[in-house]
Amino acid sequence: LQGNMEKEIDEGTGGKPVHITIALGVLKVIFFVYDLIVFLPFQIFANPSEKLARSGREKARPVVEGDPTSPFRHVATIDGDLDVQFYKGVDTLAQLWMENVSRFGERDCLGTREVLQVHKEKQPNGKIFEKWELGVYHFRSYTQVNQRVNMVGSALASLGQKEREHVVIFADTREEWMTTAQACFKWNFPIATVYATLGEEAVEFAMNEVGASTIITTAPLLPKVYKAISRGVNIKNIVYFESQDPIEKQNKVQKHDSANVLSFEELLNLGSSVEPTKISAKASDVAMTMYTSGTTGNPKGVMIAHSNIVAATCGQSKVLLVGTEDTYIGYLPLAHILEVCGEIVCQTRGCRVGYSSAQTLFDRAPKIMRGTKGDCYALKPTVMACVPAVMDRIYKAVIQEVNSGTLLFREMFLACYERKRSRYEDGYQSMVLNKLVFNKIGSMLGGKIRLMLSGGAPLSAETQRFMNICFCCPVVQGYGLTETCGGGTIADADDLSTGSVGPPLRCAEILLREWPEAGYSPHNENPQGEILIGGGQVALGYYKNEKKTKEDFVTVNGRRYFATGDIGEFRPDGSLKIIDRKKDLLKLAHGEYISLGKVETTLLTCPLVENICVYGDSQSDYLVALVVPNQKGVTEIAEKLGVSTSKWESVCLNKDVNKAVHAELVSYIGNKLQRVEVPTKIHLCHEVWTPQSGLLTEALKLKRKTIETEFKKQLAAMYGKK
Repeated sequence: LQGNMEKEIDEGTGGKPVHITIALGVLKVIFFVYDLIVFLPFQIFANPSEKLARSGREKARPVVEGDPTSPFRHVATIDGDLDVQFYKGVDTLAQLWMENVSRFGERDCLGTREVLQVHKEKQPNGKIFEKWELGVYHFRSYTQVNQRVNMVGSALASLGQKEREHVVIFADTREEWMTTAQACFKWNFPIATVYATLGEEAVEFAMNEVGASTIITTAPLLPKVYKAISRGVNIKNIVYFESQDPIEKQNKVQKHDSANVLSFEELLNLGSSVEPTKISAKASDVAMTMYTSGTTGNPKGVMIAHSNIVAATCGQSKVLLVGTEDTYIGYLPLAHILEVCGEIVCQTRGCRVGYSSAQTLFDRAPKIMRGTKGDCYALKPTVMACVPAVMDRIYKAVIQEVNSGTLLFREMFLACYERKRSRYEDGYQSMVLNKLVFNKIGSMLGGKIRLMLSGGAPLSAETQRFMNICFCCPVVQGYGLTETCGGGTIADADDLSTGSVGPPLRCAEILLREWPEAGYSPHNENPQGEILIGGGQVALGYYKNEKKTKEDFVTVNGRRYFATGDIGEFRPDGSLKIIDRKKDLLKLAHGEYISLGKVETTLLTCPLVENICVYGDSQSDYLVALVVPNQKGVTEIAEKLGVSTSKWESVCLNKDVNKAVHAELVSYIGNKLQRVEVPTKIHLCHEVWTPQSGLLTEALKLKRKTIETEFKKQLAAMYGKK
């Protein structure tokens, strides 16, 4: 943070002006008086040493004491079995849901915000932007949701849906998605999840592979479904979630000649709210075939059994201590295992879930009409999950907001930030600073957040510390994959350190496999190696892909593990740190291994960088980078250079701008990276990378091979090739 701000503070001033120095001196006096009157007396009653002890306590260790080649487990499961059931004897998602309904029947369960009106604004380029005017959240209780679950399940059965035959859900995250999923779990209809933004070929591939006769989708996605049918996909029943736009909802949807098309409301009317006479799902039955968004090639269908999700959510719920007074905001794709497990954990604890989307999450979100409030303000969630890309954007947005203020404001904010950081690391809270400064930042997320979970990709230590301090709540990292139901590790909320993804969950054990070529070994000073995850949450394998299943799901000493391809290191307290990824390690001509992911994570926190893909040619001795720049920051650089800013593409292609941006990146890196890790050349990409453009996955990870193909000419030019 200091590096991002002080450069601008001191630039051109030859140091701090006198009035700034005086103001900071006054602030230091205020802090001193506060310490004497409030803070020092408070230490008599506070016990920061206990908090620091909880942060640094041993959390995991090898099963065989002193042998780092044996599996690492949470200290609570070292001497016994792994935890695989939240409620004893409950081993299917159908049983888990019914247990939740019996315990929390009349409490709020799932909620949706009312859309009052959708305003359509035509842009100069002819595009139509939607601006939504939203009302309040309306919740259904666990009992009411269960009635709709029964109606959906019985209606699908009446349409000819058979047990153990797939139902495809190809839709955005919303209340109806989870209602349909619970119905399928209860009636033993395996779900095949497909991301709503996947390309047509990937969608058709998934539909054909599972051979489903029923698909659940949304009204805007019906054309894609119809196109898939025209290409030979055998779909008999199409159920669509109606548009949330009150006007569009009244419009009739185009029917299809060969398929039965029903709205979700029509489906409900076909069913009965009466409980089924028999629930046949078994622990070993497939609950979901979850198609990964895939960084290369066709998506892989991960077969996940009921018992896998039950085990994962059991382990996660022992760390994510939510309760009946909490509110979770669901906006990440439910086709992603992180969101599915997050919501099921909340249901298991009686926590309510309010639905949102990235387009309406904040006051400044793209679809929020100016002058109205985003979903966080309306819902005031206490718990939320984020992917690092979202947190990086929040971090850079706050930094830009601070940098746009006066010099005095920037210096005062930095002083307050550093003050709180030092207190935080010593185990203390900063209630006065929170009240005066940081609660205003926290209001971006509704002002009530007490726990944030980060998953899906590595979160930089810098961003994690910033979120901890500015949003006045612990930001914990988790680690897991679709193949392990997101169940690997989650950091303790008490852990004051950054960079760790925490100890193994109580449902999991982690084995480090040696990789001699890169120097990673469990026998290193801190045990290192490829991460293998074992436990009841490890999926059954890949759908109709026995070869890939045998490659990635391995047996070691009679126990089954998933080989992640990630390189981990256990810290002395038993917390895991992700330090590399096999696929991201590149050996350059000088013979040294370079972690592309490490370089990208470091540069992503630079305010000038919106996204970045680092590339290396193994026959060369330097790295290059494709950079999606921050338009505001780079435009300011161009203006200082006297370059015309009328066309953004021309700005990005300008050699002087490129040189200046590269110099800024090198300056920002400082000593954070070794010399060989710093990209020698960059190319500025004028178009934003999105899942829709095919360059990012739904979890906002880079599709590295696709990006390299898309920018083949630019990469060759940076290496002096034709």
